[in-house]
Amino acid sequence: MNAEAHILIVEDEQRIRSALKDFLEYHHFQVSEAADGPAAAALVAAGRFDLILLDLMLPGVPGEKLCTDWRRQGVQTPVIMLTAKGQESDKIRGLDSGADDYVTKPFSLEEMLARIRAVLRRIDPARGVGQTFAFGDLVVDVEALKVTRDGKEIEISRREAQIVQHLAAHPNRVINRDELYREVWKETLTEIETRTVDMHIAKLRAKIEIEPGRPRIIQTVRGAGYKYVP
Repeated sequence: MNAEAHILIVEDEQRIRSALKDFLEYHHFQVSEAADGPAAAALVAAGRFDLILLDLMLPGVPGEKLCTDWRRQGVQTPVIMLTAKGQESDKIRGLDSGADDYVTKPFSLEEMLARIRAVLRRIDPARGVGQTFAFGDLVVDVEALKVTRDGKEIEISRREAQIVQHLAAHPNRVINRDELYREVWKETLTEIETRTVDMHIAKLRAKIEIEPGRPRIIQTVRGAGYKYVP
């Protein structure tokens, strides 16, 4: 599950940073490090990470400001905030700045691993449902780009497979067009691209729905988005 996940550790205490790096690499994560705010900002601007472990109290630029800035810039990488004191105000500051979760120091490495895995499963559909999974009355194989119903194979595109994967990871939840475009296309949706999402959903329904005009697997929630109903 973790082989391709790239984690950025932003922590000024070298002892903690090294311990986290060794532990996560042992569990097959790819790890990068930053010891202060400016270094972290430069790394995030230059590359893509699957998750960021971010200390709240950092030299140069505080973790709270870094996270706030990233969210304003459209960076959606999940962030687990590391708070030193364990005070309620620190936790609230971290979450208000856009963090997805927080861990209070001192923490056990096993607890940290569990939090990381939970956030990655929540954020990444591939970790939530895998590469082969049920989707309504279909069996989806993302790697082979095909779905199967009653022994009959239907070819789908890479984009369609990613749409199905994201919907399958969030059953019975309304997924708006912004989220779907951000997670599948990895870009921010503009007014021009709104029809792109609808067109892909229409093409996908034509392939997988028994009655595309009356879809049962991928339902439209008027004015809100789409919902996968198992």
